[in-house]
Amino acid sequence: MDKLNIGISIGDINGIGLEVILKTFCDERLLNLCTPVLFGSSKVVSYHKNIINGELEFQSIRPGDTPEPGKFNVVNCWMDNVNITLGKATELSGQYAGISLEQAVKSLQNGTVDALVTAPINKEAMKLAQFPFPGHTEYLARELGRGQEHLMLMVNEGLRIGLATNHLPLKEVAHAIDKNLIKRKLEVFHEALRIDFGIERPTIAVLGLNPHASDGGVLGDEEEQFIRPAIVELKKKGVLAMGPFPADGFFGSGQHTKFDGILAMYHDQGLVPFKALSFGNGVNFTAGLTHVRTSPDHGTAYDLAGRNEADPSSFRSALYLALDVARSRKQYIELHANALGQRQKPADVEGEDEVLTED
Repeated sequence: MDKLNIGISIGDINGIGLEVILKTFCDERLLNLCTPVLFGSSKVVSYHKNIINGELEFQSIRPGDTPEPGKFNVVNCWMDNVNITLGKATELSGQYAGISLEQAVKSLQNGTVDALVTAPINKEAMKLAQFPFPGHTEYLARELGRGQEHLMLMVNEGLRIGLATNHLPLKEVAHAIDKNLIKRKLEVFHEALRIDFGIERPTIAVLGLNPHASDGGVLGDEEEQFIRPAIVELKKKGVLAMGPFPADGFFGSGQHTKFDGILAMYHDQGLVPFKALSFGNGVNFTAGLTHVRTSPDHGTAYDLAGRNEADPSSFRSALYLALDVARSRKQYIELHANALGQRQKPADVEGEDEVLTED
């Protein structure tokens, strides 16, 4: 298949984002798999390149320029001299992370890049810069949403955990969940597993909200009121969802290995077991968007910034997943377009024969 252009947002310039990006592409074999397009500043890239003593050469281009294949392209989204304060959340680090993300999304929308990998941002820094969203996922849902639900999905090989609610205080979770939300999340999950991951008939486990999935209503009633009815309705539509399962023993007992996907009710219910099983290699994927977006499963790791000790494994995994999903979507569209053409062709030919007979 054609080599894809992969957009990369710079993330927090005071964290480890650029370190893991540059370490990843120091392996020049990756330039044979894709054309990386980093949105940021060549000055900032040079600063972090000196930290890792990397041999990576990069090509500076302007916004709107065509990326050069076989090169690590850096789009200069600003020309300012930036004050980098390693290991600290600052208004400037949040501001430049926002500029990079905005330019990367524009390039996704106009087709300059085929998929996006986002380096980590710091929520405190983004708040200082007055970024009006809790994180990447919510911003991307607004910019790249399809008028339907989106799903934060954590991925590592066969483990895929989706979240019914994202970055919410725990006290707000129960009020945010209802039957329609669970149905919408499961529908997006089911579609992503089929189209993005190529699983023809995926199975999805749904976790309960309460301890022991409420023990039949003893420890809450959300399971019987919202979660189970949503599962029953979607089963009638052909979605192979099962549950709700008690969350406490689900992973320790190995039940997670029997399903293609798992829907957790809130952030830590899904992220704690995921990171315990996958930390360092996991990927954050946003399902339900018009374009492909992935991200490493770690944050800005300010305590490691500038020490040349950050592990690029998760970023590399995010890059590979972005490539795999983007190609899977293209193949799905092409296959279904061909199938539609084949179904229509006999009718067209038959119509032509009838005209010839009448003549």
